Amino acid sequence: MINHEIKIAFDEYDSLKDLDTADYDLCIEAANALKNSHSPYSKFRVGAALRLQSGRIIYGSNQENVAYPSGLCAERVALFYWGANHPDDPVEAMAVTAQTDEFELTRPVTSCGSCLQVLAEVEKKQKRPVKIILYAGQGPVWVIKGIENQLPFLFFEERLTTI
Repeated sequence: MINHEIKIAFDEYDSLKDLDTADYDLCIEAANALKNSHSPYSKFRVGAALRLQSGRIIYGSNQENVAYPSGLCAERVALFYWGANHPDDPVEAMAVTAQTDEFELTRPVTSCGSCLQVLAEVEKKQKRPVKIILYAGQGPVWVIKGIENQLPFLFFEERLTTI
């Protein structure tokens, strides 16, 4: 038997005010993206903002549907828009925030496995990691560098890309 250990790393800040200006501004843009959330069923609004190498900001918000599997998370809305419209302008950072009137959010909300898998594909495509900034309300801010610090067993089959 071989025992393997996986470690992940992230930085935690007390508030948005502790971030550098570019990351703080990106978090404000993620909060602005909440305005377009369509979440009448869960009442759980999520906003995402991508900062591209060019400085362009791309927005995403969760889009629910009464047929639940038909909805899409804010992260994937933004990442798929990037892939369809700006694939040659690398994603440097993505800020994600959430809001609900149903209860208090006291810590950052993490992305779902499907969003993490899409992010893994983005990193592979652009051959560079993406900085992820997660926050909600007045709680702490988590800054994570690269997908491997969120999804250490990401799915990627090299043989699928050589066909």
